[in-house]
Amino acid sequence: MEDDHNEKSLETEHSEIQSSQGTTFMRTCLNGVNTMSGVGILSVPYALSEVGWSGLILLILVAVICWYTGLLLSKCMNAHPSIKTYPDIGKLAYGNKGKVIVAVFLYLELYLVAIEFLILEGDNLNKLFPNMSFKVGNLKIEGKRGFTLLAALVFLPTTWLNSLGLLAYISAGGVLASVILVLCVLWVGAADGVGFHERGHFLKWSGMPTTLSLYAFCYCGHVVFPTLITSMKDKRQFSKVLVICFVICSFNYASMAILGYLMYGDTVKSQVTLNLPIKKISSNIAIYTTLMNPLAKYAIILSPIVMAIEGQGPSYVSQLQYCFHVYATSKFQTYIAVLGCNG
Repeated sequence: MEDDHNEKSLETEHSEIQSSQGTTFMRTCLNGVNTMSGVGILSVPYALSEVGWSGLILLILVAVICWYTGLLLSKCMNAHPSIKTYPDIGKLAYGNKGKVIVAVFLYLELYLVAIEFLILEGDNLNKLFPNMSFKVGNLKIEGKRGFTLLAALVFLPTTWLNSLGLLAYISAGGVLASVILVLCVLWVGAADGVGFHERGHFLKWSGMPTTLSLYAFCYCGHVVFPTLITSMKDKRQFSKVLVICFVICSFNYASMAILGYLMYGDTVKSQVTLNLPIKKISSNIAIYTTLMNPLAKYAIILSPIVMAIEGQGPSYVSQLQYCFHVYATSKFQTYIAVLGCNG
């Protein structure tokens, strides 16, 4: 009984410290919107073209399902204050084996997504500057590999911000980038002569699997939700954060999907930026803005791993572990990303 009382008092003390030092409501909203609204926004016009106008109903349905599962996650964490991460949920449900299995899949996914961001940034830069190469001493590094290494160097400082309150400033840039992309596509349709003349189809069953998978990718921010909840000053406000995040992201996605489908119909490509006219100011702004998304998301995607490292041992040990983790993670991811640029 005494141990239980001590444990509860420690949890209460910890929650009081968190409430005085945690992330504000607005900053959590910025981090949440940034997590969900990103690279997927370029593909929603293609997703809509695969299934027709009825895909808008499907988009809303996927959004509601993902919102509800996020709400269930929040209720689960509020009901059990000891839960801070997905592995904690795995342990509560299935014991230590469940914790290990969940942790392996969770952190593997996060590593792979972070590597994907490095490769994506390298590819985008290589398309913008196709004939560039880098020379370091006697070593010559060709296009994609060089840009991937450069992206890693630029991304690395963002991982030093181990506070979600500080990361909110970077998230604000990611949110702004998503809005700018929608405005650029609108600009192309309204002012650059493309117009909104395509009628499209209402329903095409053959494209349903593709559309569903792309929509699911658009709302795949759940992996960061436990970190956002744990970091908040008032965790009970997270349900409101979810509503705001899903409304903003769904409006952005629906706007981009409608604009792209009205402009290009069934000829819209997998990324709508590939359809934009060459040498137009709006197109150039859109292409350069796409470079912002991986930069804005890299650190927050890694935040669950950083939080898990920091939660182990005394504070001074955690800081050492944090520094080592950031260095080792960046080195490993850059190595894998460069290997992925062989093509």
